[in-house]
Amino acid sequence: MPDKPRILQRFSRLDQNTDQMPILRAAVIGHGAFGRHHAAKYARMPGVELVGIADPCRDARRQAMGTHGVLAVANWRELLGEVDIVSICSPAVTHAAIVRAFLNAGTDVLVEKPIATSLAEADSLIALAERKNRVLTVGHQERFVFNRTGLLDYEDAPLEVDCWRMGPWTGRGADVSAVLDLMIHDLDLVHCMIPDDVADVEARGRAGVSKRSDDVTARVFFDNGSQARLHASRISPVRRRGMRAVYPDGVIEIDFISRTVKNTTGRPLNDLHLEDPLGESIKAFVAAARLGAASLVRPEEARRALETALLIEDAASSPAHEELELARYA
Repeated sequence: MPDKPRILQRFSRLDQNTDQMPILRAAVIGHGAFGRHHAAKYARMPGVELVGIADPCRDARRQAMGTHGVLAVANWRELLGEVDIVSICSPAVTHAAIVRAFLNAGTDVLVEKPIATSLAEADSLIALAERKNRVLTVGHQERFVFNRTGLLDYEDAPLEVDCWRMGPWTGRGADVSAVLDLMIHDLDLVHCMIPDDVADVEARGRAGVSKRSDDVTARVFFDNGSQARLHASRISPVRRRGMRAVYPDGVIEIDFISRTVKNTTGRPLNDLHLEDPLGESIKAFVAAARLGAASLVRPEEARRALETALLIEDAASSPAHEELELARYA
């Protein structure tokens, strides 16, 4: 395998080719379930060159090198200052430190949800991205599916929203509760539909396999009188992901698995034909980094979803979070 300096020098020369737009050098931090998909998208994307992957797991590094033939390192710090864009797909509790380091190195960042695990961390990252004039966006991919329906174009908020997101245990995301692992996707969508402030939350959670709350139900009340009921479970025997929104003139129900929409309102609504929301998310990120295009998911919006998620965690009185074996990412 070529050593690091030779790999990076090769792509630096490509960047200097004035006959084409500069090639963006990309890296992926974490080559697990999500990271593998991010790496594959970059590897096939025109104008982007996947040059490095970081993962503390030797098998993951071997798989990355075998699939993409790129530099694979155990320590993500080796890639600081060497790439233009990066996807951060490491455990959620490591997001803030890694995002901060790459922003300080002048890199545009796409971080998988959640943006961080505390509001103080999120605020710090948002302020840093603004100071450094760097792109910071968050992997709420369902937003790209949702946006295609036209539902976000409605001026009025729904009276009620029900969300369900559940499936069997996979072992993924166990460093945080099901709220930050799963429910936060739906909280992001609910906040897009109901822009008012949160007035109150009620929640219940229970642990199943992990030491966190693996099954959580919540009710969120908004200042305008709307409310949202949410259920997230990663220990369910069945896989279900959907949303039901009640408006004064009817009901809209979306099945995110079958990509079907039922609409009794008479309002215009498009079908869910977006086959690759992650691909759309990464394309939007690259456009933002290359052209200054606006990101569909702004970090302030990801922070808003995080804030409500933390309120739900508190209300659910989930077991105290214990440290996992995450020193390998430290």
